[in-house]
Amino acid sequence: MAEKRVTIWYDPKGDYLEVIFDQQKGYFRETKDDRVMEKVDAQGNILGFSILGLGSIKEKPLEVALPE
Repeated sequence: MAEKRVTIWYDPKGDYLEVIFDQQKGYFRETKDDRVMEKVDAQGNILGFSILGLGSIKEKPLEVALPE
């Protein structure tokens, strides 16, 4: 069985987190939360997500719906 790898990158200066589930061509698009972008392929499949301002999430968890 092949391993599935996830790439996680955090930039502390920019307070930016990026999580990529699948290393394919795609693009980032907005979600309902201005801090969160989802990375999708041409068919709209989720490849990952990013969060800007990660340090601002302190009082309660950040919850965003991603399409299936």
